[in-house]
Amino acid sequence: MTEPTISPRRAGVDRYGFASAAPRPEGLADILERVLDKGIIIAGDIRVNLLDIELLTIKIRLLVVSVDKAMEMGIDWWTRDPMLSGDAQELADENRKLRERVEELERGRE
Repeated sequence: MTEPTISPRRAGVDRYGFASAAPRPEGLADILERVLDKGIIIAGDIRVNLLDIELLTIKIRLLVVSVDKAMEMGIDWWTRDPMLSGDAQELADENRKLRERVEELERGRE
């Protein structure tokens, strides 16, 4: 009868045989699941200066979470964005009709 073996990574031992503080994740799927569950924020600023004159500032903020976690945090902009919902075609039609109406009114004023 053979005894069950435990993978060194699961036992909290790194590849050099030293004990590690926590077991390492098994793969990309585990890492992605943790990131989506907890969330991750990446923030950075890019500034372009010429002779101490600021020419351009770009602020980058990236939040990576699952949809459920985002909604839990109160972030749900995609539910109101017409380009991401079925209302996009309706808005395009409405805009076309309004433009035609404005053109008719401008022609009537002349």
